[in-house]
Amino acid sequence: MRKLVLVAVAGSLAVAGCTTNPYTGEKQGSKAAYGAAIGAALGCGVAMATTAHGHRNERCGQAAAIGAVAGGGAGYYMDVQEKKLRDRLAGVGVGVQRDKTTGAINLVMPGNITFPTAQSSIRADFYPVLDAVADVLKEYKDTTITVSGHTDNVGADAYNQKLSQDRASSVASYLINRGVADGRVSAIGYGKSQPIAGNNDEAGRSQNRRVEVRINPPQQ
Repeated sequence: MRKLVLVAVAGSLAVAGCTTNPYTGEKQGSKAAYGAAIGAALGCGVAMATTAHGHRNERCGQAAAIGAVAGGGAGYYMDVQEKKLRDRLAGVGVGVQRDKTTGAINLVMPGNITFPTAQSSIRADFYPVLDAVADVLKEYKDTTITVSGHTDNVGADAYNQKLSQDRASSVASYLINRGVADGRVSAIGYGKSQPIAGNNDEAGRSQNRRVEVRINPPQQ
């Protein structure tokens, strides 16, 4: 018990001197930062007090990470996911964006690396990317996932709508088949209605042909 108290006190003192988010690197003085640091200290303290001497350091690190997420709330929960997704998806062509208003994480998957032209079957060389996404989603079970498909403005509206829905459904089905609970995942096609760039040239149209995977924060 004495070790638990000492670790908790040390964690509280650390909070007073540092409010840098360890996952995003940003300075912050929010309640989430304080709660996460206290949660980490308490988690480590419990591990130290209840674990055999030879495994205390390992258990301390694991428990501190869990405690930080629990103590920090939804904001830290999403911060950890964002950091892991950025690490796992570095260099594969998928954009990782954070909505500062809602806290959601958005993965932007360009159509040229995700699907063959005018098809909704996922390219085999993109499977490892979706596997990495599924691994992180399975670890953080409190989020919901919205997969949306988008096209450029070339072709008939009905064709684009169906293609965008089929592509969103393909990605959603893949994630579910990789172990993400189906009750967490929804798929919707928007056709050409939500461009992120101009459709006047190929550079813009190529940006609009995409699938987005939106990871929604847990409800508190």
